[in-house]
Amino acid sequence: QVQLVESGGGLVQAGGSLRLSCVASGRTFSSYAMGWFRQAPGKGREFVARINRSGDTTDYADSVKGRFTISRDNAKSTVYLQMNSLKPEETAVYYCAADFRFSPAWGTRNLRSYDYWGQGTQVTVSS
Repeated sequence: QVQLVESGGGLVQAGGSLRLSCVASGRTFSSYAMGWFRQAPGKGREFVARINRSGDTTDYADSVKGRFTISRDNAKSTVYLQMNSLKPEETAVYYCAADFRFSPAWGTRNLRSYDYWGQGTQVTVSS
């Protein structure tokens, strides 16, 4: 079992920044890939970013590339999502997820490959 707890969400004006954190427990953190997803009101959950288990390979949705940065600190069992130049349409609940079994080395963009999910943190971007 892996437990994930996100934090760092809140209300920010358009163009502002937020840094989300996700602390993991229960398994050796460096043994699995991590991803961030988001779900806006009335929409499906979508891929935002992923990072491999060693932290040296990342991948982003086109919509956030160049503005968001995913990183991880395996010593602290924590994955981060730095979000800059936020837009109102990025208002959503943001979730971190762990890919423990499907593709633990690299992760994927498919939410179905992730075994464990956090409870989510709300990000609201005002215009």
